[in-house]
Order: sequence, then C-alpha cells, then structure tokens
Amino acid sequence: MSASENSAALGVFGRYLTLWVALCIVIGISLGSLFPAPFQSIGGLEIAKVNLPVAVLIWLMIVPMLLKIDFGALHRVREHWRGIGVTLFVNWAVKPFSMALLGWLFIRHVFAPYLPAEQIDSYIAGLIILAAAPCTAMVFVWSHLSNGEPHFTLSQVALNDVIMVFAFAPIVGLLLGLSAITVPWDTLFLSVLIYIVVPVVVAQAIRKRILKTGGHKRLEQVLRNTDPVSIGALLVTLVLLFGFQGGQILEQPLIIAILAVPILIQVYFNSGLAYLLNRFVGESHEVAAPSALIGASNFFELAVAAAISLFGFDSGAALATVVGVLVEVPVMLSVVKIVNVSKGWYQRKSP
Repeated sequence: MSASENSAALGVFGRYLTLWVALCIVIGISLGSLFPAPFQSIGGLEIAKVNLPVAVLIWLMIVPMLLKIDFGALHRVREHWRGIGVTLFVNWAVKPFSMALLGWLFIRHVFAPYLPAEQIDSYIAGLIILAAAPCTAMVFVWSHLSNGEPHFTLSQVALNDVIMVFAFAPIVGLLLGLSAITVPWDTLFLSVLIYIVVPVVVAQAIRKRILKTGGHKRLEQVLRNTDPVSIGALLVTLVLLFGFQGGQILEQPLIIAILAVPILIQVYFNSGLAYLLNRFVGESHEVAAPSALIGASNFFELAVAAAISLFGFDSGAALATVVGVLVEVPVMLSVVKIVNVSKGWYQRKSP
C-alpha cells in the first residue's frame, strides 16, 4: 500500500489525527487556564450525571459513524465464521481483561509513584472503558489499507455493535468491580442507552430513509457531508476535556506518556493474538488482517463519552480515554504495516 493510497483512505483528518489531538491539548489547556469559569459552567450542565453539551457533541460524533454500518450484513457472518470467532474472542474475552491486568500492573504498581494517588483508580477505569469498546468507523479504513475482505469487515463490525449494546455495561461493571472501583450502575446503563442504543436506532432509521429516497449514491454523499461535523464535534470535545485537565497535566506532564504504555502494549498484544489465531484456524490473510485490526482498535468516541458520564470531565478516566485517541492513528498504521509485510509468511503453510 503506497503512501498516496494511505493518504486517500485516511483523508486529511485521519492522516493528522495525532497532530489535531496535540493542538487540542495546547488550546484546551490554554483556554482552561485563562478562562476557568466558562469551563466550570459547562461542566455543571448535567441531568442525571449526563453532561448535556458533551451528550450533544458525542451524538454528532457517533451517529454519522453508525450510518456506515449495515446490519443487513449480519447474514454474512457464517461465510467467515472462523475469523468472526477469533475476533469475538479477542474483543470480548481477552482485550478488556488484558487491559485491566495491564492497568493494574503499570498504573497501580510500576508508575504509581509518578501519578497523583487520588486519580489512580480513575486512570485504570478509563483504560478498561477504552478496551471494552471495539472500534466501529476507523476499522473500515484499516481494513482497506490491509486489503481486507470488505464483507467480513462489515459483518464483523455490525455484529460487534449488536454485542456492544448488551455486553459493554456488564463487562465494564465487572472489571471496575474487580479493580475495587465503585460502579455507578445507574449512570453506566444510562450511558449505554444514550451513547449506544439510541444512536444505533437513530442512525439506522436515517440510513434506511436515505437509501429509500436516494439509494447508495445519496448515502455516500451524506456520509461525506457529515464527516466534518463528526470531526468538529470530536475536536471540540477534546478542547473541553483538556480545559479541565490542564492543571493536572501541567503539574505532571509525564501522565500522558505513562497512560500510553498499557494502551500500546494491549494494541500489539491483541492484534498479534488475533493474527496468529487466524493463521492457526486456517483463515485467509484477507480475513486475518482486518480481524487483527478490529481486535486491537477502540471505539474511542464511546469510551470518552462513557468516561465523562461515569467519572466527570476532570477525571483521570476521561484523560486515559483521550490518550487512546492520541495514539490511535500512528499505532494502528504500524499494525497495518506489520500485517502487510508479513503476508508472505502468513500464507506459507504452517509446520
């Protein structure tokens, strides 16, 4: 895959996502330091612990992404059942639990002396929330860059979204409980309703309406037009987050690098596990590649929303999920590179 093809697939925003997040850090910290009162006012606009401005922004992020999902593709799950099985195993039986272990190891023990003690539980919670939300939109880009089987990718993402409706809250609640973190169950279930169930229903209703009136050509046009809205909402949300997090980051600038360590390890571990398991069960490379990428990436928009709802704007949990956004593109591009370069090895018959 050439550099020009990478650029075309990712688009301007995707190519420079890490840069945009870095700029949001600078802008958010600056504005939060100069004008703390407006940020505090925004943080107080809540109903049932749901921040209303963030709820609107998250909807503007998530609904356009969910428009891309065709739940009609679920009938194709049986075509690649081995790859589907591997991805489901990694996404739901391995990734959240491995992240909880990595968070416990690195945040509670290895790096604990360098972190604010009152936020350690919150950092671990944010990492768990991030790992419990499989990626939805960017997976299509990673699959394209690795020449993945498009029908497998679509059916896998659709199935993951269905499972997420039912499994996200129980898994997050279980792991937070095991980590000795108080679980606000009412807020957790409300977050699932607001940020998963309702957006899925709304997006599918809009998609059905668009296809009925204008077909796939019209849908593609709508997706192109809504991309800037989704991107803008993400960037505004990040500015708000770092407006609240500025003091903590300025006091301990190594926090972001420390939080990135378990995220990086879990990405490479889970992508490698999915890749090797697909080879073991005899799946083709065009299925194994997107399977590895789906197994490693995260639905960071949902994770950010859930962390804010559960723990607040100024929490370590919210900051931990944002670090996931910061490292997403460079790390996932490196995984794409690995699966592409290793294609010859993968296709050789196993001993």
